[in-house]
Order: sequence, then structure tokens, then C-alpha cells
Amino acid sequence: MHADVSAMPEHFFASDNVSGIHPKILEAIARANHGHAPAYGEDRWTEKAIQVVRDTFDTDAEVFFTFNGTGANVIGLAASTRPHHAVLCAKSAHLWTSECAAPERFFGGKLIPIEDRFGKLTPEAVAPYLKDARGVHTAQARVISLTQPTEWGTLYTVDEIRAFADFAASYGLLLHIDGARYANAAAALDVTFAELTTHTGVDILSLGGTKNGLLGGEAVLILNDELATEAAYARKQAMQLASKMRFIAAQFLAYLEEDLWRVLAKHANSMAQRLARALGDVRGLEFVCPVECNMLFPRLPPRALESLQNDFYFYAWDQDEGIARWVTSFDTTEEDIDSFAVAVKDVLS
Repeated sequence: MHADVSAMPEHFFASDNVSGIHPKILEAIARANHGHAPAYGEDRWTEKAIQVVRDTFDTDAEVFFTFNGTGANVIGLAASTRPHHAVLCAKSAHLWTSECAAPERFFGGKLIPIEDRFGKLTPEAVAPYLKDARGVHTAQARVISLTQPTEWGTLYTVDEIRAFADFAASYGLLLHIDGARYANAAAALDVTFAELTTHTGVDILSLGGTKNGLLGGEAVLILNDELATEAAYARKQAMQLASKMRFIAAQFLAYLEEDLWRVLAKHANSMAQRLARALGDVRGLEFVCPVECNMLFPRLPPRALESLQNDFYFYAWDQDEGIARWVTSFDTTEEDIDSFAVAVKDVLS
């Protein structure tokens, strides 16, 4: 089914996927668009971008650029599992709710969703799923996958990630991070990518870029040396090996070299905080979980929610509970926020 584009409101708060491309990213693509270059990542832009990623993350990890986040997740999991394995994830995880079983199709095993609290898991919640009561009759746990930030916009702290990595290692498991909005998490926590990843013991990271100003580009970091060769073949089979790789790589050069990622993510986060402050004491509205990055989850009366959707495009996250999801982007303006806040107050007054 497709939405009626002609009937869509002009203002979008549905996702940071709806935003445009940052001018510096477009300029980087244009600079790479001269002459010919070897295909499939054998070009100088890709070579340099891989090194920049490694420097940014303080690692010699293997880096694989992809088109989209589902592809990045598929590659990371396919490289680390066999068909008799299971991946444990939050019940709200994108892996479980929004990827059309692509991970299971490509790695051939099983996703096991676990009840979470506003997107977050704890080692205590995962532990009961690691009891092997039936041996060969049971899919064997291999990977714990966390979403950072979660699908509810909540964050795992550096200490929480480190604790999960230690917990996973104690069971002989690997830790995967779905980081479609990883920049927003690092910016909100005021840490570097290395502090949030390499220094905490993460094994596999799906690093997002598309939601934070890129035309289209994600990366898979394989921080466990034993998985790197498998990831290269998994990327090809998953149809994520770009022929003109230089145009994805060029985006990451502009994104990482001068910390553009942090500038854009901080702005998106700050716009969410501006909206939260503007509506924090409005009667008839409550935020159901903390606003920690660029996502807000307000509970509104059904009629107010419906009225707002006549003029603003956003998702009703939980229709039964009257919970919406509002997402701010790197190009959301203060005027966008202020006019939206006025509209919300009007429908609730």
C-alpha cells in the first residue's frame, strides 16, 4: 500500500529519513564525480574512508559500506551466525518489527524477541533465554543485539554497553549494536564513537548515516577479527556491495573527518529538547518516556492526535494508547518546532 502523496501535510515529523541531504555531503559526492574510478570499493575514496572510520573508532576493524540499515544489520548478523543460531533482541527492535524477516532469511536462524522497557534490555532480562535445556533441539544463542538509541529514543550509557559486552562474553556470545541513529546517541551522551563502541567491547556495529544528513549510506564495523571474511561474502550475497562505492565512501569522508556527524546530531537532539520544553507543562499531553535524543513519544487524546495529523505528518506509534512519535532532524529549524508547538497547544486548548 502507498500513501496518497498529494494529500500529505507539508510538515514532516515522522522520521529523520524524510529530511534532505546536508550540503557538505552533496559537495563531497560532487567532488567524487570526476572521471573514472575502480568499482566495488577498489577506489581511493573508499580506501581513505575506511581509514577515517578506523581512526574515528580507534580500531583496525574491517569496515563494509552498505546502502541501508537493514542491509547493514543483515551483514553483521550473517557474518556472525549459522542457521542453527539465535539472535536475542528487544521486542521493539527494528530487527524484529520492521525488517520483514530479512535477518532471518539471510542468516537462516532465529530472532528471539525479549520484553523491554521503552526499548531497553538488561542482562537480567536476557539471562533466562540463555538456559540450554534441550541441547540440539533448541536454536543456540549466538548474538545479543541492542538498538542504540532504542526504538523509543532511550539510550544505553557507556557503562551499560560495557556491562552487556561483558555479560555476552561470559556466555560466549557476541554483542551487536544496531546504530541507525548512533550519532544521536553519542552526541546526547557527549562521548566519542570510540568510547561508545571500541572501548566497551562491542563486536559488530551497524553504523547509520542516512538519518543524519547522508544521501544514503551505512557502514558495518566488524570489531571481531574472526568474522571479517564472512562479512565480505555476506555483503555480496545481500546485494549491498555497491558498484560505484566511491559515492558512499565520499559521504562518510565528509561526515566523519571534521565531526560533521556530531554537529548534525546535536542539532537534531536540541530541536527535540526544544519541543519537549515547549510542551512539557501542557495539559492533555504527557511524554511517556524520557526525551534523550531526537525522538519524542507523547500521549494525546485521540481526537487531538487526528487533528494534528491533518497538518503535520507523523506516526501514531500506538493507536490504542494514543501515543505518537515525533522525530526531529538535522535540518529541523527552531521555527518548525515553535509553529508545531503552537499547533499542538491549539488542538489541546
